[in-house]
Amino acid sequence: MKKIALTLAGTLLAGCQLCLAVPSVAMDEPAEDAKNDSVEKYVFEDVVVIPKTTGVKDQNRSGTCWCFAGTSFFEDELLRQGGDSLHLSEMYSVYNCYQDKADRYVRLYGHANFGPGGSLTDVLYVLKNYGAVPQDVYTGLQYGEDNHVHGELNGVLTSFLNVIQSRPDKKLSTAWKKAYKGILDAYLGELPESFQYQGKTYTPKSFAQSLGINPDNYIAVTSFTHHPFYQSFPLEVPDNWTFDPYANVQLDEMVAIVDNAINNGYPVLWAADVSEPGFHWYDGFANMPVPIDTENMEGTELSRWVHLSDKDRESDRYKDKGPVKEMEITPEMRQEMFDRQETTDDHAMEIVGIAKDQTGAKFYKVKNSWADNQVYDGYFYVSEPYFKAKTLSVLVNKGAVPAATAKKLGLKK
Repeated sequence: MKKIALTLAGTLLAGCQLCLAVPSVAMDEPAEDAKNDSVEKYVFEDVVVIPKTTGVKDQNRSGTCWCFAGTSFFEDELLRQGGDSLHLSEMYSVYNCYQDKADRYVRLYGHANFGPGGSLTDVLYVLKNYGAVPQDVYTGLQYGEDNHVHGELNGVLTSFLNVIQSRPDKKLSTAWKKAYKGILDAYLGELPESFQYQGKTYTPKSFAQSLGINPDNYIAVTSFTHHPFYQSFPLEVPDNWTFDPYANVQLDEMVAIVDNAINNGYPVLWAADVSEPGFHWYDGFANMPVPIDTENMEGTELSRWVHLSDKDRESDRYKDKGPVKEMEITPEMRQEMFDRQETTDDHAMEIVGIAKDQTGAKFYKVKNSWADNQVYDGYFYVSEPYFKAKTLSVLVNKGAVPAATAKKLGLKK
């Protein structure tokens, strides 16, 4: 994965390294964007936003964006279906995924991805196989911190598994899984077998069933040309450790799925590359400005007509806070960015609305999990070109898929 330009606290040993929350202390330093105050700033107007959403959460110094975004998504799905506002436990999903990742890692002799990262389907995986619990029942904070700080936990788990898979005694003991579970229990807390909630007794599975969420009602969607359209394939990113299938559709159809979802009140779970120069978290937007190659112009005809001042202005384009000319993204461009690993699987978020800037250009309103200490209180706006270029995948309720695309995919709603 590429290294993001923002200052990120902590280091992960593997996977989803850009999911770490941006620490609030960085706000005390002069933001790079603040150097260019003379440009016109973006002015966003929300066109449509899903009617209800739960609040912005803070993953802090943990690489568990997949869980925070996925949990927020399902909390908002509950609201869409008429349920109460509920904060589900993120760490319940993290614990269960860590157990199953470890088992797979050891069974594959260490030739598998292991780390805090995950995919859009992981919270769904936990809901289906293990259930869910409220945040009040399981916080996952058993190690002397008020907020999630997983550097030590990740290091201990990884070091432990590397010893196990090396088989120093030529075969595995019967104790390693119990020892591994002991690490998770020490840091996150033992998982509840049953619990009381609002006067009723639940198990995690019975609580999940009481929510009314059917895991079979959701579909993960992507758009790449190296696989046939309208078929599914395991998306080739390390954090798809379950090898879950993603339905492959045309690029314009993926955009239409998101638009149709938002316009009909459905939230959208979104995985994307956020390590691009056009991603400006603190200023609350992401765009794809048309780049001008000023480094490789020496000796070309063009270099005769581009003055130094013009080069300086164009090289500073990515720092602009306002509308700029953006790239026109084609499926071929998108595929090349993925094939050359310019587009990487960095971060999971939730799309909750559609907006426009002062020029009328379309943006998506996104809820992040990096707390609320920025210009839009934890939300930001993503241009359609950025979405087209840098989206890895989305996950939606099947009811949000337009009828024509649903028919091509053979969906039964």
